[in-house]
Amino acid sequence: MFRGSMVALITPMRSDGSLDEKAFQELVEWQISEGTEGLVPVGTTGESPTLSHAEHKRVVELCVEVARGRVPVIAGAGSNSTAEAVDFARHAKEAGADATLVVTPYYNKPTQEGMYLHFKAVADAADLPLFIYNIPPRSVIDMSVETMARLARHPNIVGVKDATANLARPLHTRRACGADFIQLSGEDHTALSFNAAGGTGCISVTANVAPRLCAEMQKAWREGRTDEAMGIQDRLVPLHDALFAETSPGPVKYAASLLGKGSDHCRLPMAPVSEPVRKRVREAMVSVGLLN
Repeated sequence: MFRGSMVALITPMRSDGSLDEKAFQELVEWQISEGTEGLVPVGTTGESPTLSHAEHKRVVELCVEVARGRVPVIAGAGSNSTAEAVDFARHAKEAGADATLVVTPYYNKPTQEGMYLHFKAVADAADLPLFIYNIPPRSVIDMSVETMARLARHPNIVGVKDATANLARPLHTRRACGADFIQLSGEDHTALSFNAAGGTGCISVTANVAPRLCAEMQKAWREGRTDEAMGIQDRLVPLHDALFAETSPGPVKYAASLLGKGSDHCRLPMAPVSEPVRKRVREAMVSVGLLN
């Protein structure tokens, strides 16, 4: 159920900063029609840090409503407050999401035991599959393989979105957590390499604007068409580079705006994308074949 090309959805906004619900719903429908195999609303790419709780929950509801069970919805439910994460996870369950994505608590810098207790509390509170989101560059902390193995014994904790960019990590995670523990890459550049090390897919930023290519790459890899998958990977590299030339989601929202998928507006403290990066994004999209 949780495999292949999944998209870390942007949250389209109007120029005044309000949610553009129509653009978001159209984006979700387009993703499904283009072959995306899973939807991940209100993660970091969805600007969860600057959404109100009401907006966060509304985006999850809209995503579930449009998906209509055609592909799984993994709702972002992370917070550096355990009580808030529990509330988001319970709401995701009520809204009809298929799973939650819970990031390691940022800023607080909990110990490994603190992380274990945090995730256990969220998993206990909502009877829904839970993916740990381990992203040391943003959260500062790194969940150890040993802590993840402890959490993997919880019946509701089913996998990880690994954004460590350490390709040795999935090897150790597989040994410690077992082959059934679902490992999803959180790094577009290393998506295929991660699969080779035990992963089953990628929660992708690039899929916001290149959903068909990302889906075809994952499917080709899964079906053993390795040369074809690597060919698509080579084609996408300049786009990956451009979309992370400044802090995400600025560049990817600009890229999406070029395709008519909402405005490029991000809420402060995210600054508008610089002109050199805009040029780089546009050129990369042309080179990949997404724009003329």
